[in-house]
Amino acid sequence: MKNKLTDLNNHLFAQLERLNDEDLTGDELKEEIERSKAVTGVSKEIVSNARLAFDAEQWKREQGLAKGPAMLELGDDRA
Repeated sequence: MKNKLTDLNNHLFAQLERLNDEDLTGDELKEEIERSKAVTGVSKEIVSNARLAFDAEQWKREQGLAKGPAMLELGDDRA
């Protein structure tokens, strides 16, 4: 997997910088605000998914299990 939560953090700060551009006005500003809403929505889903994976891993360890439910397994490509 290429993207990490640190990449998400970088994207969010880059979006904040674009929103903070004082040269943006009118339609350009409206477009950037809409982009920010989209980025925020996707970001929330990514964080929610990461939290679910973390909680599943924590539960698995607390139960002393080697594997959790198949739908929550990360697979071999976690890097």
